[in-house]
Amino acid sequence: MAKRPAKSAPAPGLTYADAGVDLATYDALIAGIGSMVRRTHGPRVIHNPGGFAGLFRLDFNQKLFQRNYTDPVLVACCDGVGTKLKLASQMGRYDTVGIDLVAMSVNDLIVQGAEPLFFLDYIAVPKVVPEQLNALVRGVAEACLASGCSLIGGETAEMPDIYDKNEFDMAGFAVGVVELKKAIDPLRVAPGDVVLGLASDGLHSNGFSLVRKIVKTRKLKLDSIRSDLDPDRTLGEVLLTPTRLYAEPIVRLLRSYRVKKVISGMAHITGGGLAQNLERVLNDRTDAVLRRKAWEVPPVFRFLQEQGKIEQHEMDRVFNMGIGYVLIVRPAFAEAVARRLSRSGETVYTLGEIRAGSGKVRLLSR
Repeated sequence: MAKRPAKSAPAPGLTYADAGVDLATYDALIAGIGSMVRRTHGPRVIHNPGGFAGLFRLDFNQKLFQRNYTDPVLVACCDGVGTKLKLASQMGRYDTVGIDLVAMSVNDLIVQGAEPLFFLDYIAVPKVVPEQLNALVRGVAEACLASGCSLIGGETAEMPDIYDKNEFDMAGFAVGVVELKKAIDPLRVAPGDVVLGLASDGLHSNGFSLVRKIVKTRKLKLDSIRSDLDPDRTLGEVLLTPTRLYAEPIVRLLRSYRVKKVISGMAHITGGGLAQNLERVLNDRTDAVLRRKAWEVPPVFRFLQEQGKIEQHEMDRVFNMGIGYVLIVRPAFAEAVARRLSRSGETVYTLGEIRAGSGKVRLLSR
């Protein structure tokens, strides 16, 4: 009697891991970053284990907090890091761009006179690599701590069909609060006001498509030391210097003037440069007249300009050129404000003044 052929075992079913998404690695990562996130929590964060969203107390207990709001207005913004992420990936350095992510949103938020409350992040990767994700989230958490806001949630998306190997993206979302009568209003800007600038820490997070084009065209080595830039860091490390966080000194400054409205306007200097961003906070009856020689331009900008043979007007509209944040201040308080910010660790320049005009920024060469 002929034997029946043995039945072969059924082929195992496909899994999510077969499609490129490893849930076990993802779950382990989420469990591991919890301590970093909790370090940013203050008493306004409501413990919500297993929750699908973060809880944050806005109408808080006066006994618990030093201040309260009569007419609180929420302020919200979101941003990313741009193609600076490409440079970070190329260098395999992920410990700074999380700081950039927080700074790009929180620095925008405080322009309205707001206090940062909480932050959420979104990170998209082709594959969860715990060391990479830990470095990214660690940077976000450190920047939240430095800015006085709580990291109350986020999302890590593993999408192998969307992102190629070594590619990733990040987005950040910040929410703050301001007392309505203290919100910054461009209509308050008036002739005679003084324009103060706070030094940047370099390129921050704008213009990196042009930066990467210069690096590629000129065949610059990211791992080389450029003594004309920094004798202790490589070119790549200089370029990856994170965006400066201005929240703590600005919020402290605003709290010190609870009654007097000494700040007429503020601007975070990002894409578009000094002129374009400052014009956003002028009204149509005023101009800002600034002097180029009033501040020191960091060497990295001159280096990139020379390497790329870039015209000055192009540099001015792409990069911050050494000024990361601007305040327009009533003239009687300008010196006091500058002293307070200097004591907070900021390098402060008197850039110029406000004159009657039509809402433009004029950069004088002298």
